[in-house]
Amino acid sequence: MEGSAQPQRPDAPGPLHRRGPRPLLLHLTLAMLRSSASLAASPTWNAASPTSNATAAAAEAIAAALAAGGGEATGGFPQALLEETLRQDSALIAGIAAYRRHPFRRDLPDPPAIWAEGESRLLDYGGSGPPVLFVPSLINRAYVLDLAPGRSMLRWLAGQGLRPLLLDWGWPGAVERRFSLTDYIAGRLERAIGAVGAPVVLGGYCMGGLLAAAAAQRRPDLLSALVLLAVPWDFHADDPERAQAVARMLPLLEPALAFSDTLPIDALQLLFALLDPYGIAEKYRGFARLDPASDRARLFVALEDWLNDGVPLAAPVARECLEGWYGRNTPARLEWRVAGLPVDPATLRLPTFVAVPARDRIVPPESARPLAAAIPGAVLHTPGAGHIGMAAGSTAEAALWRPLRDWILAR
Repeated sequence: MEGSAQPQRPDAPGPLHRRGPRPLLLHLTLAMLRSSASLAASPTWNAASPTSNATAAAAEAIAAALAAGGGEATGGFPQALLEETLRQDSALIAGIAAYRRHPFRRDLPDPPAIWAEGESRLLDYGGSGPPVLFVPSLINRAYVLDLAPGRSMLRWLAGQGLRPLLLDWGWPGAVERRFSLTDYIAGRLERAIGAVGAPVVLGGYCMGGLLAAAAAQRRPDLLSALVLLAVPWDFHADDPERAQAVARMLPLLEPALAFSDTLPIDALQLLFALLDPYGIAEKYRGFARLDPASDRARLFVALEDWLNDGVPLAAPVARECLEGWYGRNTPARLEWRVAGLPVDPATLRLPTFVAVPARDRIVPPESARPLAAAIPGAVLHTPGAGHIGMAAGSTAEAALWRPLRDWILAR
């Protein structure tokens, strides 16, 4: 069906609606606990303590930095540690405040939708050339690939001899809240691919890459090639205990799943926080030092708006991902099934491009590389970027957009 750009959502991220970093109380509590733990240990951290060279060097660096700034570390290292803790806490609050009042607001209109079903739409970015259909994650808004002017991979590809399309999963309604991964892959995704009317290059980003790989195995007749961008496969390759710790959260999340038939956004953000408990606070401390008018600051705000503008996950899918993917590592063990059949990348015979960012902290390279190795003849590309920076960062054009365009057009 034909569609037009939807009106601006009343809850769209912006200075009056920013929720991040989500959940705010969790990140403030983590910062407080880290400060409290450091201060509680500080009486034993002094020049006479039998510490490692690294700890002693850190103590001397803190004291020297404070002295250089005009302060006097009269209380020794514990006093220096207290002052440094207060400085970091102040920087965190300043960074969050600066983010929330920043004037940036994403104002790119959606392109026309050529197909829709339930809450999902297939957006057509125009351009002439082979169609490339991108499948994003189910837990983030699709617009990370169309982030802002000059930071839109899809609009850039549309001007480079390709016809990019984006499957916007939308907000899960009453129907989608009962979906399993089979419903999403063997149902909605396959119907979206079929709506294009020509063999497409199917691209999947992050979780969307798992869905794309499964769909490619099921319906290679609808595809001309496969693109997998920062896609996890071996969930236990990097840190199996951490992955299983995420899976063990499932019983605690069951009341929330039962209440709304979804895993709420803040619960999803809590799970991501378990993977890097202090990374958010450090990121916002760095933002406090940026010039708000700089391109770097605007890009930070655009990406944080997207990260905090999540989508709840259908309860059956949440259980399948947490228990299966994280708990039992079913994809790498070839035990993940869609419509009853195991997903086995070794059966794929499509030309395949796999991007594994070298500095990915969300999908560690150790998790993504086994997927590339399992697909016969897959081209492995390793951009020197992070998970999100590869797709929408300041170096994204050189890191991913151009190599991907060149690979598709050279086929």
